[in-house]
Amino acid sequence: MARSLDGTVLAPVADQAPGQVGTRTRFVYHEQDGEIWAEYAGGDVARGHLVGTRAGDRLDFRYVQLKRDGTTSSGHCVSTVVELPDGRVRLEESWEWESQPGRGTSVVEQLPHDAD
Repeated sequence: MARSLDGTVLAPVADQAPGQVGTRTRFVYHEQDGEIWAEYAGGDVARGHLVGTRAGDRLDFRYVQLKRDGTTSSGHCVSTVVELPDGRVRLEESWEWESQPGRGTSVVEQLPHDAD
């Protein structure tokens, strides 16, 4: 299994639809005994949480978020953990909203140690 995501900070490599997760969003992941969870915020997202499981390089989790406009939304995501040549982690994600229409794919990558 790839290394633990515990304490890893990741950010999207591209903006999603307006009002959603974007390049200013930061995810702080935690992992213990096959469980994963994260807090995230930034851009149009005031606060978000995800919780799920990890089996090998596959993450399966539900997410819920509060946007700055006061609306909430939730969904399901399956991600594949990929180690980049420079040692950072990338998550290749396939997600679907459960609280509203919409689905898609996205990529988040670990920030370099000297980045914010």
